[in-house]
Amino acid sequence: MAANPATPSSELHIEKESTPQQTIFHCIGKVNASTSALLQTMVRDVIPQKRPIVLDLSQVSYMDSSGLGALVSVWASARRNGVELKLASLSERVKELLHLTSLDKLFAISRFPDTPSF
Repeated sequence: MAANPATPSSELHIEKESTPQQTIFHCIGKVNASTSALLQTMVRDVIPQKRPIVLDLSQVSYMDSSGLGALVSVWASARRNGVELKLASLSERVKELLHLTSLDKLFAISRFPDTPSF
């Protein structure tokens, strides 16, 4: 299991963890207008591998509409390519935002990033 940190923005830190079954992105910090492009780029880069993708959002302290847009955008890209995108360990802030926007009905959501059934 290799973790590859990416930190172009001081507001968001993303560690990529690759396993034989899936790719997990551990997101730490804020997903907003200045950081959402980083998230989108990193996720889209692994879609061609055709393995499930998990976004661990347990340490996301803030997300705005740009962050929500980024989640929907990578979900659509993954779906177009036949790749399952899952959200895991949602922070209370993200959980509330997804519920308020009814996006919680769109995403497969799990309590833990390594839970096999979503």
